[in-house]
Parts: sequence; C-alpha cells; structure tokens
Amino acid sequence: MTMSEAHRAIDAIWRIEQAKLIAALTRFTRDIGQAEELAQEALLTALEQWPKAGIPDRPGAWLMTAARNRAIDRMRKAKLASTKHAEIGRERDADQEEALQELEDALDDPVGDDLLRLIFISCHPALSTEARTALTLRLIGGLTTEEIARAFLQTEPAIAQRIVRAKRTLAERKVPFELPRGPELIARLASVLEVIYLIFNEGYSATKGDDWMRPQLCEEALRLGRILAGLAPQEAEVHGLVALMEIQASRTEARINAEGEPILLLDQNRALWDQLLIRRGLAALARAEKLTPSPGRYVLQAAIAACHARATTAEATDWSRIARLYDVLAALEASPVVELNRAVAHSMKSGPQAGLDLTDALIGEEALKAYYLLPSVRGDFLVKLGRLSEAEAEFRRAASLPRNARERALLLARAEACRSP
Repeated sequence: MTMSEAHRAIDAIWRIEQAKLIAALTRFTRDIGQAEELAQEALLTALEQWPKAGIPDRPGAWLMTAARNRAIDRMRKAKLASTKHAEIGRERDADQEEALQELEDALDDPVGDDLLRLIFISCHPALSTEARTALTLRLIGGLTTEEIARAFLQTEPAIAQRIVRAKRTLAERKVPFELPRGPELIARLASVLEVIYLIFNEGYSATKGDDWMRPQLCEEALRLGRILAGLAPQEAEVHGLVALMEIQASRTEARINAEGEPILLLDQNRALWDQLLIRRGLAALARAEKLTPSPGRYVLQAAIAACHARATTAEATDWSRIARLYDVLAALEASPVVELNRAVAHSMKSGPQAGLDLTDALIGEEALKAYYLLPSVRGDFLVKLGRLSEAEAEFRRAASLPRNARERALLLARAEACRSP
C-alpha cells in the first residue's frame, strides 16, 4: 500500500470511527474539547504507524486503544503533578482505579448510548443554531473545519472560532454527558432534528454561492439521520425526517441539467429519480406512521414528499391529498413558509386563483419580506392567470433577493419569458 493509499484508507476509517471515539472519550472526560484532542492524537499516531505497519484488522478498536493510552498517560501525569514525591511510588489510590475502570467501561461498552448523548450535546439549546450546526458536522459528521467553511461559504477562521466558542460554552455551563428525560428530551430532540434538517436543506438548495446544490451536506445529513434513527428507534419524528430526506435526496440527479441549472420538480425526468432511496424513504415513513396516531411536522412533510415519489408522472400527482396534508401541517405549525407551500398545493388542486388568494394573505408577513419564493410563487400564479406584466415584476423582485447565483439566473429567465410574444 502506497502512502497516499494508506492516507485515503485512514481518512475513510476516521470518518466512520471519529464520532464513536469522541463519544466514548467524552463520557470519561466530561469535556468535548479534551475528548476531541485525545481522538486527534490517536489519529496522528495512526498516520505515523499505519502506512508502515499496515491497517490493523480492527482499526476502530486500535484507535480506541491508542486514545485510551493517551488518556491514561494524561491522568497519571496529572496525578503525579498533584502528589507528593514520597507518594509517587505507591499504588494508585481508589479514586484513580475507579477513574481508570470508568474509562475502560466507556471504551469497551457499545457506543450507541454514548453517541446519542454526543448528538444531544452537540445540539444543546445553549448554543446558537449556527454553532450547533458547525459542532455537529465536526464531531458527528466528521467534517474538517475547512470542509464546513467551504460548504457554507464562510471563512475557515470564522468556523473555527464558532466551534471553539461552542465547546467553551458547553464546558463553562458544565453540560452533563447524559440523555435528557421527559419534556426536556422532546424539546432537545426537536433541536437535534432541526439541525440535521438545516444541514440537509443547505445541501439541497444552497442559500448562496454559484451551485444550487451541495451534495456532501445532503449525504452528511442523511448519515446523521440514519444514525439517530438507529439510536432512537421508537421516535416517530426521527423516522419521519429520515423518510423526508431519503425521498428528497432521490431527486438529486434530476434536479439540475448538464450546465448545473435548476430543473423544477414538475419538469424533472422522473426516470432519473433514485428508486432505492425512494423505497428506503417509504419504508421509514411506514415505520413513523406506525409509531404515532398524530404525525408531527417531519412525518407530515415526508407524507407529502411520498405523494410526489409515488406519482410516475407530474400529472398523476395526488394534489388533493397533498393539499389536505398541508392543511393539517398548517394547523400544527403556524408558519408563513408552510402557508406558502399550502397555497401552491391548493393552486394545483383548485386552480391558480385559489393559490393567489392564499398567497396574497401572506404579503404583509415580516418573516417573508426577504424570502424570494413569495414573489416567485405569486409570479407563477400570475403567469397561469395570463397577467404577464405583473408576473414579470414579481420574478424580477424575486431575483433581487436570493444569494444563490443559480436561483437568480432561473428567476431572471422566467421574468424574460413573460415578455416573449
């Protein structure tokens, strides 16, 4: 194995094992920053030894052992520093023995509970949404600071500072390494799901930059969702979010043309939709629906996505069911964005005037002032009603709002089309 091949193999292994390793070490150290340092030291040891000695049969266990040895060395040095010279030669006292045994247990036990705890800590409400996102991608997703910065089109120092501040906040607040219980669990789970969905959405429809999609973020969000579904198998909303992401991701190949330009849902070649992802999404949705008689936001959105996935053509889409699902979702979650999507569904069910009436009621919403989809959707309704000059103005207003170059170009093209004879 060449050096470059060894490094590629180590990188792949690290992506798989990093979160488990940090989770186990955090249970012992109660400090995410220190746990990450120990994990990084184990990685450096692997980079030094594996290219020469070869990849071990159980690389994850090897990294765990290396990290354990580093942790023990640190603990012993700290103990020696605080112990009188006359006591150095004595056996470790009961406290040190207990701490060592706790580390052994943390590294030898199944990682499921530890990994779930790490996910909840990374998405702790004490952190801003941006900090939760960066920390989750770093600790659970295994992305480097450079990769996170590139994905969100921000500077590497800014992302690095965000991660450092997040870890400092958790340390200062002495956030316990434990799973929340009762109502707090529900609230914290909502935060976790929000972060994962935010990551997916940023990959699915990038808010800024030259590319409409960033597939790496979609893949990371899907991976995080699948991990969470395995760790929390009785939570319907977790399976609902996974179902939603699987079905949305199935359209990736059909969403852009050869030039990277966006293709809207109803214009997509459905033969390009990934049927494996659709089957996985429908299976996850079925699990979610069995777990609850009262579906939440992600289960409802997944059910809407499933209506599109089951339609072999755009014309076969069950818009009546989609409109009903949006009615339920709007009653559950009073959101202007949900109302805008509901307007689209009702326009497809009952005609563009029905959609325009619902959309016009949203014009004064503060949350939608800078949301390009509001004028874009209104423009679409106006085109269908034959009011082309009004539609052109709406598309041009929409084009002035998004920071994504592909979206802007699409909207300007639609505006120009309104001027064609």
